[in-house]
Amino acid sequence: MTNEYIPPKVWTMDTENGGQWASINRPDSGARHQQTLPVGSNPLQLHSMATPNGQKVTIMLEELLQLGISEAEYDAYMINIGEGDQFSSGFVEINPNSKIPALLDRSGEQPIRVFESGSVLLYLAEKFGHFLPKPGAAKTEVMNWLFWLQGSAPYLGGGFGHFYAYAPEKFEYPINRFAMEAKRQLDVLDKQLAQHPYIAGEHYSIADIAIWPWYGNLVLGKLYEAAEFLDVTSYTHVLRWAKQVEQRTAVQRGCMVNRSWGEPWEQVPERHSAQDIDTVLSQKP
Repeated sequence: MTNEYIPPKVWTMDTENGGQWASINRPDSGARHQQTLPVGSNPLQLHSMATPNGQKVTIMLEELLQLGISEAEYDAYMINIGEGDQFSSGFVEINPNSKIPALLDRSGEQPIRVFESGSVLLYLAEKFGHFLPKPGAAKTEVMNWLFWLQGSAPYLGGGFGHFYAYAPEKFEYPINRFAMEAKRQLDVLDKQLAQHPYIAGEHYSIADIAIWPWYGNLVLGKLYEAAEFLDVTSYTHVLRWAKQVEQRTAVQRGCMVNRSWGEPWEQVPERHSAQDIDTVLSQKP
């Protein structure tokens, strides 16, 4: 007798053992229900949720607003991915991949849709001229790390995070496999940050904004409750950087947007002006 899985000749979906996300996971794309997205009065319309990928964009927008760029004002609407909001017809029009975040820029004559979190960061950096150096070696280094994150984070989220925290059963092989990769990635970051104050060099950039919600939250104990398991305190330079970035006002504000869990003073499910965040922060003991 053996418990070894033998793949069938043709794969079919297992509807009974999908874990926490079984009710929404399917092998097809496209809209599953008709729903028009709300539209606010600000130039930028964000539809998202405060997962690490969602935090990237709200942190970026709050950073721009901290610089006094009023054109970066935005309306942020919650997309509850656990309830399948990302499969509405309105959301699929902005992002045919049905993943958060998705941004609609209505500041010009024709709306521009922007999806994939890395693409949104790059779009906003180029649009407003901040957190991305001019073309040259420094910009290339930022882009190196932005693309590093886009390729690496799925191993941390869909790989390690899924099997360690969300899978219906714990299996040693996938947890060990993805824990090893998560630690390798942390080591890559630690060695880079041993030589530089920020990910791409001397200056805070969209590379930090992209990487912090994943690896910063991880080493600060805010992701998967896996800090002890992964021995994150051994990555001293990542910890230094994570704490440094966490102290930024825009990071703290950005992490609150499109959030409906945690302490009451951490939650701003919808955001339409700075006052929405200020009001919630005023409730903090």
